[in-house]
Amino acid sequence: MAFTLPSEWALQSAVQLTWPHENTDWRPILTEIENVYIELAKAISHYQIVVIACHDEQLQQRVVALLTEHQANLSRVRTFIAPCNDTWARDHGPITLTNGSQSKVLDFTFNAWGAKYESNLDNEITAKLASQAFFNAGSIVSLDLILEGGSIESDGNGTILTTTRCLLNENRNKHLSQQEIEHALLTNLGMEKVIWLKHGYLSGDDTDAHIDTLARFAPEGIVYVKCEDSSDPHFEELNQMELELKSATDKHGMPYSLFPLPMPKPVLDEEGEPLPATYANYLIINDAVLVPTYNDVADQDALDIIAAAHPGRAIIGIDCRAVIKQFGSLHCLTMQIPAGVIV
Repeated sequence: MAFTLPSEWALQSAVQLTWPHENTDWRPILTEIENVYIELAKAISHYQIVVIACHDEQLQQRVVALLTEHQANLSRVRTFIAPCNDTWARDHGPITLTNGSQSKVLDFTFNAWGAKYESNLDNEITAKLASQAFFNAGSIVSLDLILEGGSIESDGNGTILTTTRCLLNENRNKHLSQQEIEHALLTNLGMEKVIWLKHGYLSGDDTDAHIDTLARFAPEGIVYVKCEDSSDPHFEELNQMELELKSATDKHGMPYSLFPLPMPKPVLDEEGEPLPATYANYLIINDAVLVPTYNDVADQDALDIIAAAHPGRAIIGIDCRAVIKQFGSLHCLTMQIPAGVIV
């Protein structure tokens, strides 16, 4: 059986986090963001293993102490040393394929969303994870292609969902055409079809429209961000994106059921600039979905819609007002690892 990229709701062995420290951009709100990480690690460890990259031994000791104090399930916590520039595991973490019984770990090149930030240490984290014998798999495959986990979604049945704003951006693989990038995706990920969204963005986003902020595959279809306010600057783009999703089909030509998510009221930084707050950036784990909330009137509606798209899973809201200050949310902070890979 050929290796392919599973859906996120397929059985997982673990979720990877990269813990914040004082030399990251989190320094001004380090205690605040650590509290989110504690809540996140505690929630994940209730269901499965959480693998945590720690900048150095001192931080490793601190992480274990914090999770012990807050009663995480330490039998499901694995820590390893890996110096980091930043903490967005979704984009520097491993992308793992399976064939039903075996796994293949891919280590794509990470350049911090088009060389916007330093990324030399982050680009080595997957190799550090492998070198410390965490993977129950063969040697990892390192690839020159620049690709972030947040830029692709798999329906688990041969189709990838992505955006042209990101994958065709010249700050990634400028020497490759769309046809060449599509071929590389299909070949390396063992997939059969790519759905390219030409529309959709969030103000303040520095990832060049990662798909995981806009639209997500789910067992029941596609969950996506919808803008109802015609005066909102996102209105036209997100409505055009909705039309694209309505016409999208799987590899068999069948349309997807759609689950529109509300937008929270604008979240602004200290200068009054918008931050890319979205409910779409949720994390699916075994038997649960962890959903970002923003102390907003739309929080409960978002939780209910995500529950409908992911039946049979507990829906757990996590306050992400701290996380969004650095332009991301729960999915951005994490990378799931399929069953059998982490032991």
